[in-house]
Amino acid sequence: MRICAAVFPLLLLLSFTTPCFAQETLKPEAVVEKMAFKLARGVTNVGTSIVELPKQSYLTVRDRGKVGYVIGPLKGIGMTFYRLLIGGVETLFFMVPQPGYYDPIIEPEYVWNGWEEKRTEPGKGREPEPAGAGKKGE
Repeated sequence: MRICAAVFPLLLLLSFTTPCFAQETLKPEAVVEKMAFKLARGVTNVGTSIVELPKQSYLTVRDRGKVGYVIGPLKGIGMTFYRLLIGGVETLFFMVPQPGYYDPIIEPEYVWNGWEEKRTEPGKGREPEPAGAGKKGE
């Protein structure tokens, strides 16, 4: 009984102190730099959120065809408000190391990223190439 009374507090103490030894300490300059990037990203996303309207219109027309002329502006309005909200949250809470460790909340990180590649829906693979696309001389 005495052994259990002595071992239990020791095991409890060790279970609380183990995570403390595993954490790596960061230099204050690195932490401040990550905070500054988060603040700059938030302010930038608030200022450039209106660009989501033409971006989503263009991408939806490119990916979906004529139906994109209707869906694209609606999607652009929604993404404008979303990027504005996320930018505001990152601006207000730039000192909080969430999510991850000062990682961006929204993908792509900035509005000018993500124009290049053709996007596909989740669960679908690549779209088949049109017939005769790979043939030369016809």
